[in-house]
Amino acid sequence: MVGYVAALRFFYVKTLKRRDMKEDLPYPHSAKHKRRLPTILSVEEVASLIDSASNLFHYAILLTLYSAGLRRSELCRMKVSDIDSGRMMIRVERGKGGVDREVPLSQKLLTTLREYWRWMRPKTYLFPGMENGWRADKPINHKVVWEAVQQAKGKAGITKQVTPHTLRHCFATHLLDAGADLRTIQVLMGHKDIEATTRYLHVSTKRLQAAANPLEQISVSGPERLKRSRRLRKPE
Repeated sequence: MVGYVAALRFFYVKTLKRRDMKEDLPYPHSAKHKRRLPTILSVEEVASLIDSASNLFHYAILLTLYSAGLRRSELCRMKVSDIDSGRMMIRVERGKGGVDREVPLSQKLLTTLREYWRWMRPKTYLFPGMENGWRADKPINHKVVWEAVQQAKGKAGITKQVTPHTLRHCFATHLLDAGADLRTIQVLMGHKDIEATTRYLHVSTKRLQAAANPLEQISVSGPERLKRSRRLRKPE
């Protein structure tokens, strides 16, 4: 199975130049490919990252990635019609596995997108790409999303490894920290299996800190009664 996935990744990324497919073709779990815990930014770090956007275009991209917990490929394909201000929902079409889903539309995001729309005037795609140096009615190139994140990261002085997908991880973890249940987060993230969602239990600081440490439940005398060694270091 690992070989099949590697071949597909090579075909899409190297042959077809579809680097965005890397997010949708992860390596299957095996002894050699254990899933590492994702990098998580604090709420303050996310705010600093977004506020460090180079321009309104990048700002709207970062805000949408985080607010809706989107994959980079989902953001690139997002259409103006996917923003339903009447119902305050965002429609995410053709997510991973071809499954559609909806996520709540933040009022703060809606305010920014309205200001962005008045300036950019996108037609079909919310974040239009470029053609011959001019804005065109086609999906944005995934590289632009990557650059928006990297430029903001550098300006914010964040040293952690940050990618567009990091904001998706932060979305889920911060929801968990705020008290959302795993089933709700699974639906919002578009996870087919709840196991993909439970990984965020391992990176939720509030959940981990809320767990009672067994040491606190036992009675020990403390270090005060213990003798100190007279010889603190080896003689030179």
